[in-house]
Amino acid sequence: MSSSPPTKEHSLSSSAYAPNRSRRRGGTSLLAGGENMVWLTGGSLAISIVMILGLLTLVVWQGITTFWPRPIEEIQLADGRTLLGEVTRKDTYSITTSVVEALGDNVRERAQALLVDGKGESRRRLVRTGNFELTGTHFEWVDDYAVDASRRPEWALIFERTSWGQFYGHPERFIIDGETVADSPGDIWQNYQRHHDEIRDRVARKEHLQKFEFGDVSARMEQARLARRAVELEYGSDSEQYESADAIYKGELAAISREEAKLSEDIRLLNAENDRYAIEMRTAQGALTTIKLSEIVRGFPANRLQITDKLRVYASRWWEFLTADPRSANSEGGVWPAIVGTVIMTLLMSIAVVPFGVLAALYLREYATEGPIVSAVRIAINNLAGVPSIVFGVFGLGFFCYILGGSIDEVFFSAKLPNPTYGKGGVLWAALTLALLTLPVVVVATEEALAAVPRSMREGSYACGASKWQTIRRIVLPRAMPGIMTGFILAMARGAGEVAPLMLVGAAKLAPDLPLDSVLPYLHPERSFMHLGFHIYDVGFQSQNSEAAKPMVYTTTMLLITLIAALNLSAVWVRTRLRRRFVGTQF
Repeated sequence: MSSSPPTKEHSLSSSAYAPNRSRRRGGTSLLAGGENMVWLTGGSLAISIVMILGLLTLVVWQGITTFWPRPIEEIQLADGRTLLGEVTRKDTYSITTSVVEALGDNVRERAQALLVDGKGESRRRLVRTGNFELTGTHFEWVDDYAVDASRRPEWALIFERTSWGQFYGHPERFIIDGETVADSPGDIWQNYQRHHDEIRDRVARKEHLQKFEFGDVSARMEQARLARRAVELEYGSDSEQYESADAIYKGELAAISREEAKLSEDIRLLNAENDRYAIEMRTAQGALTTIKLSEIVRGFPANRLQITDKLRVYASRWWEFLTADPRSANSEGGVWPAIVGTVIMTLLMSIAVVPFGVLAALYLREYATEGPIVSAVRIAINNLAGVPSIVFGVFGLGFFCYILGGSIDEVFFSAKLPNPTYGKGGVLWAALTLALLTLPVVVVATEEALAAVPRSMREGSYACGASKWQTIRRIVLPRAMPGIMTGFILAMARGAGEVAPLMLVGAAKLAPDLPLDSVLPYLHPERSFMHLGFHIYDVGFQSQNSEAAKPMVYTTTMLLITLIAALNLSAVWVRTRLRRRFVGTQF
């Protein structure tokens, strides 16, 4: 039996269920299946990983190659000049007709050979020439078309000095007591190796006397002065108590003066012994310069080094970087004070932020009754996380340094006024400022961790007769601890990398006195400190020699990342142990 033709209504109804072109062969829409979202999310993850790995690879590669010794090249230029130094970078740039026409006759033909249709490319190299006290420059760009010849002299030496940066030259004479004892490169180098280590030992001894023993003497003198000042403030300068304190002060001053005279004599003898040794160097321009061996931190003939010698120089530079103080406007030397300052500040910040953050989250989650006030507090905490960090720095400077620190000085350190003790930037105020900055992270993470503890555990504890605090202390907090540690890790990572607030509340370009030392009370929270993040900013953007400081930026960045990763891994290890301990008891 033939079927009747479809009606209009039937045609419209069936067309609504007709297969769509966007559907696949099986009849399922590509959008409904979700494959496109899988590719989108997976691709986003892959791009993020590639970006992170690319950044880390750049930092690590630049960081680990900073201290590798490079050969020294002597470059003869077409204009008659001679340069001696290390080639630190090579570059390619576009050269135009106008640039070529402005060149001198001796190099114009070479540059014109590079032009094709009026423009071309030329290569150039950045040469670290050093000898800043003689030339006034640290680096010089050299175009390949301006080079007549280039060679690597066998006995060209690099001297890393305590001041004026690096020196490049050829050895001419080794001098002891003003007399020449060697004038051939090999003999000069042997004499240098024979005497340099003992000279550096005497330099270290002199620095110890200046920094520690002279520092102890100065501290005793300051304590005696403050004791007399305190008596003067309490009893007046006309009182008998002041006369007695003044007599004690003068006696202490006489004893300290004798100790200072002895220390000064010891330092003079060390300097006199070190001044006996010097080396005369000839620069690439032919000038003769005499350098004292006591000014040389490290020296080596770069073009004669074997692989073992290069590794020795490389290890020596790394050891200096990790254990020594900075020199040459922070562009050379070490970052030990910055390492100590960063660790102490981060630990103090963690000690300050975690208890307050956890207690605040406990009250909001376990005790507070939901209402407009609690909602407003939560909104305020969330908004606090979005406040720019420099605002916290201004607040820390005004409240912690000027108000709180100034009040402490008036009550406990009035004898030192007008010189502030706590009324200025210091590691304590920096830690508290960053604790406020990271407080929202800890509060939010702790609240989420507390909320994740099953309610059945609380009810079981109450059923056994435990009070609310006993339940929180023995049931809730242990199981929420992994989440709390997550907030602690995030806060520590952010706080350790912040720089803007520290510029206002305690970080310094150079702070020779560490906040932690062997002198009572060992931890000195009022002292300014160096920070790796601030050190990177200072070296990279405030240095007079940005090219020389550029490798130090990468190396210090790599060290900061490593330090933060080490602190985070320690916290992750604790979190993992806590999670393993309590995972079997959850139900």
